[in-house]
Amino acid sequence: MTMTNAIHDADWQPDWVPASGHQLRVTGVHFDAVRIEGVRGELVAARLIEIADGDAGPVVCEATGLRWMYFLLAPGEVRRHEWPLGVQRFGGAGCRTVTYIGIPALDGNTWPLRWYSEPTPETPYVDAELLRAVAGD
Repeated sequence: MTMTNAIHDADWQPDWVPASGHQLRVTGVHFDAVRIEGVRGELVAARLIEIADGDAGPVVCEATGLRWMYFLLAPGEVRRHEWPLGVQRFGGAGCRTVTYIGIPALDGNTWPLRWYSEPTPETPYVDAELLRAVAGD
């Protein structure tokens, strides 16, 4: 499994990342999210990390079930782009439903969630245009 090599600053983390375990956060408030299933999601995440030289921004992986990959974008970004088939989007003004995404802490036991790529001060969110391009390949 590929994970970002970015080392997180112990004094910095987004306020939506819990200190321990994991917590649900509503999309469209602190971030928007794009979800891609299983192997396809893993391939997209690995390619995104490669292109971003190890600092792709926050990507959360589910360790069970369909092994969804959640790519966390800046609030409002998901509605600004057209997304390929098989990519689910959450967040943004005008959504009729409220969606919660599980967010793991940066350290400790966060099972069944884990960071595939952590947020960093330089890249607090995944670049939506880059993600769209990689997901469409």
